[in-house]
Amino acid sequence: MAKPIFAIEHLEPEIGKWLLFEYEHAAKIAGKNRILFTNVKKEDERRLLSKFGTVEEKSAAEIFNHEKVIVLDPKAELPLKPEDFNGKEAVVVGGILGDHPPKGRTKLLLTRRFPKAVVRHIGKGQFSIDGAVYVAKLVGEGTPLEAIPVKKGLTLKLNKHGTVYLPYAYPLRDGKPVISQKLVAYLCSDEIVEDEEKLLKGES
Repeated sequence: MAKPIFAIEHLEPEIGKWLLFEYEHAAKIAGKNRILFTNVKKEDERRLLSKFGTVEEKSAAEIFNHEKVIVLDPKAELPLKPEDFNGKEAVVVGGILGDHPPKGRTKLLLTRRFPKAVVRHIGKGQFSIDGAVYVAKLVGEGTPLEAIPVKKGLTLKLNKHGTVYLPYAYPLRDGKPVISQKLVAYLCSDEIVEDEEKLLKGES
């Protein structure tokens, strides 16, 4: 039986570095032949993401039969189970950077567009995009959700700026959090400070 693909519905106004690193890492986790970026309206962003997988301008809601889709939503009532994958063509993940506290944007921007889809959560806490793909992939391969270890909150040690705390949920692989190493390097660098200063000055 064919395995469902992972469709990441791009829902941010632009692809910044943080989002790009999560997208790239999600593609590595799923495999280039099983990743689809949907709702990518800008031509330059479609060209950028085509390095990691297939890219569509259309929304996932326009591409798939809703009854053959699983939508991952933190607000869903039921947890994701291996049997949920039977007969499904795609797992749809919101391409949204997390808010703290969560604002329920997945339900607003994504889930309500799939009234007949199977809607599931992957545990308490807000997962990164790549972390959600990792968990869903394991569950789809038969691992029960409760058997996947998860760390709530992650503290990164910075070179000279102290620490940064990421208040999200991260699945663990071999005891280590599943997170893009490019993102870690970025968050620990002076580059993010410079980018934030540019944003404040309106230079981006």
